[in-house]
Amino acid sequence: MIRLEPRGVPSRGLALAVPVAAALAALALAAVPLLLAGAPLGRAYAAMAEGALGSRFALTEVLTRATPLILTGLAAAVAFRARLYNIGAEGQLYVGALAAVAVGAGTLDWPTPLLVPAVLGAGALAGAAMMVGPALARVTLGADEVVTTLLLNFVVLLLVQMMIEGPMKDPMSMGWPQSEPLIDAATLPRLVEKTRLHAGLLVALAAAGLLHGLMARTVAGFAIRAVGEAPAAARFAGLPVGGTLVAVGALSGALAGLAGAGEVAGVKGFLAADLSPGYGYAGIVVAMLAGLSPLGTVAAALFVAAVFVGADSMSRVVNVSSYIANLIVALSLIAVLVAGVLTRYRLRYARRPAAGA
Repeated sequence: MIRLEPRGVPSRGLALAVPVAAALAALALAAVPLLLAGAPLGRAYAAMAEGALGSRFALTEVLTRATPLILTGLAAAVAFRARLYNIGAEGQLYVGALAAVAVGAGTLDWPTPLLVPAVLGAGALAGAAMMVGPALARVTLGADEVVTTLLLNFVVLLLVQMMIEGPMKDPMSMGWPQSEPLIDAATLPRLVEKTRLHAGLLVALAAAGLLHGLMARTVAGFAIRAVGEAPAAARFAGLPVGGTLVAVGALSGALAGLAGAGEVAGVKGFLAADLSPGYGYAGIVVAMLAGLSPLGTVAAALFVAAVFVGADSMSRVVNVSSYIANLIVALSLIAVLVAGVLTRYRLRYARRPAAGA
């Protein structure tokens, strides 16, 4: 009979090795569908690496795709650390983008140094407001935030569709509905000319650094960790468990809303229904791969972004679906969950007691 035996506190080396092993395992497992599709395995992986890392354009595309993943990964990481399971980052991203357009499409005639922070701030505030409701419902009514945040994603997407087909529709757009574009003063500057890489990357990196400092070196960070690890003990010690959960919800939603504002102000320039290819959901994978570490989230986001960009290149070279990237990301999540169990527990074989003993 096989049973699980607790290991105790895992070493730092083991904690760092788990996400790396999970990523490698996912890439190895992805070989199976590639072979079944008839793709030459070596050429496929070479094309993926070349597409993600083989040129300046490829590297800037990886960084561009990683920017919203860092922010949605941070949104999931800080919430999950407090055991507040925010599954609504996708909706919070879209409502942040909606608020960014409302502020930056000509409503305010401010210079860039004032208007860009206003656009990003509006996105963050809208995302925070979106998450405060489910957090309050969890604290006061015991409502399951997994259900409420997940369902709100669909509500927000319908709201966005209504707005870009109605009051916020660009009268100059032909065919596909989209919002009015942001004015030039509201857009984020490019970091590298003739690429899509924008200053939102710097915002995301700063957010990761600040969140790391908050979690590791402040009383508020200690309260978040305590509430997540032992809520009964935290309450007994006098920590405001309910208030901490609501504050964490607001912070998580703000980070996701900031991702949406950054995509509008840095990449698209307007809001459309296809703004996000699932950044909010992918952020959960990023956070889990990072072990809920704010700094680890940056590395995990770069890995996931490289997989997406590389898979696009691979699909063109070896004629397989680019959805293989989604498969690799899903396998990474499964692998890191399995590895997490094996990190906390040992497998032990115990003989069954003899009959009648």
